[in-house]
Formats: sequence, C-alpha cells, structure tokens
Amino acid sequence: MPHILPADPARRSDAISIARVLCILGVVYVHAWTGRNGVDLEAMRGSPQEIFRWILMEALGRSAVPLLGLISGWLVMASARTRDWRDHVARKARTIAVPMVLWNGIAILLVSGAALYGRLEAPVPQSWEWVAQELFVLTRNPDINVQMPFLRDLFLCMVAAPLFVRLPSPLLLAVAALAGACHIAGLGPPVLMRASILCFFLLGMVARRAGTADRAAALPFWIAALPYALLMPLRLAIALHVGREPGHELVAAVDLLARVAAALLFWRLAWFLALRPAGGALLRIEPYAFFLFCAHLIVIWLAGPLVGQLVGPLGSPLYPLYLLLQPMLILIPVVAFATLLRRTSAPIANLLSGGRLGRR
Repeated sequence: MPHILPADPARRSDAISIARVLCILGVVYVHAWTGRNGVDLEAMRGSPQEIFRWILMEALGRSAVPLLGLISGWLVMASARTRDWRDHVARKARTIAVPMVLWNGIAILLVSGAALYGRLEAPVPQSWEWVAQELFVLTRNPDINVQMPFLRDLFLCMVAAPLFVRLPSPLLLAVAALAGACHIAGLGPPVLMRASILCFFLLGMVARRAGTADRAAALPFWIAALPYALLMPLRLAIALHVGREPGHELVAAVDLLARVAAALLFWRLAWFLALRPAGGALLRIEPYAFFLFCAHLIVIWLAGPLVGQLVGPLGSPLYPLYLLLQPMLILIPVVAFATLLRRTSAPIANLLSGGRLGRR
C-alpha cells in the first residue's frame, strides 16, 4: 500500500518534534520526587495531593509515552534505510543502545556514589550481576534509571524493524494485538520489559501506511479529546477501587485503551501547537529532549531531596507547586549542562544525546 504524504510536511515535522517534547516533559511527572516510600504512598492513596500526583503521572506521563512508540514506528516505516538490517541496527545502536548504557553508567557513578560517600538514600552496587543489570537492562527494570526499559525495548523493536517493514499490515496488526494482550496479561519480561511498547511501535508503522496521522490531525479538537476525557476518569475510578499497579487485568485493559486515546489527543495537540508561539518554544527544547529523558532521574535522585527540604514531601502545603514545576526545574540544569558539554566537548555531547546535539 503506498504511503499517504502529508499535506504540510514542515508542519508535520514540527508536530513530531513538539510531541516528543510534550511526552518527555510528561515522563518527569512519573518519576517526580515525593519524599515518601512505597508504604507511605499507599497509605496516602485517595488523598487530594496523591490524586493530583497520580493524575499528572497518568495524564501527562504514562499516557503520553505511547505516542513516542507510535512516532518511532511511523518514522521507521517511512525510512528506506530500514530495509538494510546491518546499517539500520548499527545506527540505532549508536542513537539508542549506546547512550542508554552510558547514562546508566553515569547514574551508577553519581547516584550510587552519593549513596556510598554521602547521605543520599539510593541503591548501591550489590554485585557484578547488579551492575550488569543496571547497565544493560538485561532481565529486570533498573533500580536507578527506571525509565530506561523504554529505550531497551525500543532498540529491540528497531532490531526487528527490517522484518516488520516487509510484513503486510494485517499481520502487523495481529502482532500488535498479541503484544497488547501480553500487556494486559502482565507478560513480556525478560524478552520485553513492557510489551505495550511493541504494540505502539507496530501501530505506528501501520498508521504510516494508512495515513492515520493525517486523519487524526484533521479531527476537530473535541473529537480527538473525547475518548481521553471518557477513559481517564474511568481509569482513575478503577485505580482507586482495584489498584494502580499493572497486574490486574481490568486495570491493564483500561490502561491500554487510555494510552491509545492519549496518543490521539497528544498528537492532535502537537499538530495544533505546530503553528503557535508555544510550539516554537517547544521546538527550541526538542534537541535536548533525549538528553532530558536520559538525565532527568539522575537529577531527581540528587537534587530532589535537597529542594524537598525546603518545600517538604508529598502532603506538605508547598508540595503541589513543587510537583507541578518539576519538569521545568529539571529541564533548566539539563539544558545548561548539555549546552556546556556541547561547547566544550562536542563528541561526548553527540554520543550522550544519540547524535541529536552533534547536529547543532
């Protein structure tokens, strides 16, 4: 089936960049510093501040991430270079796998180092097996950089992409449905940490063939927002009564549907912003978005408790403001460090950003 070309390629390119920034800024909310342990958080479940935190996590974090997978699949399907397996995998290793390992190493040095030689309460090396798991995300989620399973699974999707691009769309949809079923059933590890990433990656490939992105961008905004507006309150209600963590089939099924609806809404929002001044501001952030994704948890581990001493943990009067501002509070030092690194050591900046800062 021939690809449907966008009516405005420049706007589409800007919308993709804006969507990436929105998604990655949202991811910060998922990992935001709370000053509470798991037992305390569970005890606070249902409190106003905890519900506010959960809504930010789901609405702007976990619900936005699927669009990153969709965009990755869409771009892979559009590239003729994907069919050359050796060249394709080598490029994705440089832009995804190598930065992942390097940032995991930096996290061990800085975060575990601060725990060993300072007062930070953080994971420390327990064995060489622990170090290998933290570096390469082999069979479990890392203890420090808990966001990295996305890059790990995305790289595996990229390894299989030269095969996927040769499959007919019905078969791609069947594999995506299987991945979605695995997500609902809690299956995936140790092959895929999050089976939903494969699901959205394949849906993005099919969307490229079918011209779905153009059709979604043409929807009236209220129609694009309606599924999300209906599913998110349901997701919250179920979470409050059943539980929030993956493993319960009902939660996982509604979660998957809510993520599809969120991807539609965030894409429509990005398309809208592509012609607005706010979109221009987000485009200036975009070259640093991958850097932010990789570095934000290190900043949260190291700086979160320091700022938290001033505002207090979850439940304190000033905490909601701190929570709301955390993405920007982390973005500022990350951009400053990335800019300094690019000016003083462009090859290292290029390596840590997966080539994204080396193009500037």
